[in-house]
Amino acid sequence: MHVSLLEKKRREYQPKLPSLFNDLLNVCLKKEKQDVPILDEIRKQFPKLETSAYKLVSGKSAIRNLRIGAFFSGGQAPGGHNVIAGIWDAIQKWDKQSTFIGFLGGPSGLLENQHRILSYEEIDHVRNLGGFDLLGSGRAKIETEEQMQKAMSICNELNLDGLVVIGGDDSNTNAAFLAEYFLTHGCSTKVVGVPKTIDGDLQSVDIEIPFGFDSATKVYSEMIGNIMKDALSSRKYYHFIKLMGRSASHITLECALSTHPNLALIGEEKKTLSEIVDEIANLIEERHTHKKDFGVILIPEGLIEFMPEMKELIRELNQNQSVDKLSEKNKKVLINLPEKIQKQLLSERDPHGNIALSQIETEYLLIELVTKELQKREFSGKFNPLAHFFGYEGRSCLPSNFDANYCYSLGILAAIAVRDGITGMICSVQHLFQKVEKWHLKMVPIIHLIHLEERKGKKKPVIQKTLVSMIQNPFLYFKSIRDSLRLDDQYKSTGPMQFFGDEDLADSVPKTLKMKSLKS
Repeated sequence: MHVSLLEKKRREYQPKLPSLFNDLLNVCLKKEKQDVPILDEIRKQFPKLETSAYKLVSGKSAIRNLRIGAFFSGGQAPGGHNVIAGIWDAIQKWDKQSTFIGFLGGPSGLLENQHRILSYEEIDHVRNLGGFDLLGSGRAKIETEEQMQKAMSICNELNLDGLVVIGGDDSNTNAAFLAEYFLTHGCSTKVVGVPKTIDGDLQSVDIEIPFGFDSATKVYSEMIGNIMKDALSSRKYYHFIKLMGRSASHITLECALSTHPNLALIGEEKKTLSEIVDEIANLIEERHTHKKDFGVILIPEGLIEFMPEMKELIRELNQNQSVDKLSEKNKKVLINLPEKIQKQLLSERDPHGNIALSQIETEYLLIELVTKELQKREFSGKFNPLAHFFGYEGRSCLPSNFDANYCYSLGILAAIAVRDGITGMICSVQHLFQKVEKWHLKMVPIIHLIHLEERKGKKKPVIQKTLVSMIQNPFLYFKSIRDSLRLDDQYKSTGPMQFFGDEDLADSVPKTLKMKSLKS
């Protein structure tokens, strides 16, 4: 395997451990007494899954030979290889004859029985490195009766004690259905989920942040900071930067707190398209009076679905999938959009049959409408917009120390869950804003995270996406400073992600995560 000098050094990094992991021979999962109420409609779908969480504590447990399978599901996120390394190191600690089976290409690897038994050398080569290239990934779903039966048959054939699903909200929802199906049909394979997505929207009371978010936002922040320096130097461009994040604006908020752009739009504020266009046009006019015909604007990928008029249009298009069946009100909204955006709204569909919002070029939509608005106002200054989209650049980068440590702990915890016979649960590491040795570890029933959501016109149980909260510290702090960022160029250059040296730099945690831990 060809690696750079930095990759070589990163492979040598030893992830820091929570104190309980210092003796893996003497830890076990203990059931918590308190049950969380579950909606009847959801409980009916998962009658056999436990509703109590399990906390990791000191104590003796049965150490045995294990056979564990795993796959990556969905988009890449930095740190995934350390989940694999954590599982491997734990099961080898307990019994050198334990086996780790990796399914290739995501869930389809399980359904097609495309797998390989992983060796020490293979895993050692990807420690602390980005990407999912050890196994690959995919977006196939395991949801039909036939698919469930096939998955169970493969797990039985391979004699798996456990199956670890490393994925986001849809993937872990599938993990819950698999666990329920296996229990119903007498399959002994335990199904455990690991929270992954750079979007940051897989959160709950117990899941503080999914892995990958920290690394990706550090990469985006570096790039934004570079563009800010360029804008400040040339003083002639407005940079419209769209940031990956699917629905929620977590990435945009984190990057805004790190870099201080002139404007960062947060979708969850639910401003109308016209309000947003006016806000940007006002900013450009105000800055022109200060002889500043340049600036940096951050746009969340999912902004368009939060705009009330666009949300209603998208809802109708998802239901009808035809312009002819639109209400007159929504036809008018559609016709007034740029032709390019109209085509994207009418053609792009995701696997659920809904409009693929990530494919809508919101940055171009805003540039075109702002240009028209400035012309209408007879704006006398210069408006030279440039569009950027930062997404794939952050999905497979080298994981930060935070993500390297976090993912390694998630892997060990997943292995312990399988060893202790836990199923239908997702790994939870808490107190992540503290030093690693103080992290708390538990297993949480996936059904705690599930709600009913409309998919293809029907209510389906899925893990609820967590949006940016308007009443928590991260947004409230950003709200308190954003007016001062409009005219004063308080740009922050975060520079490249740091791996060595000062702990405040190398081991920093996401700003939003740290702010949530503060009382005010």
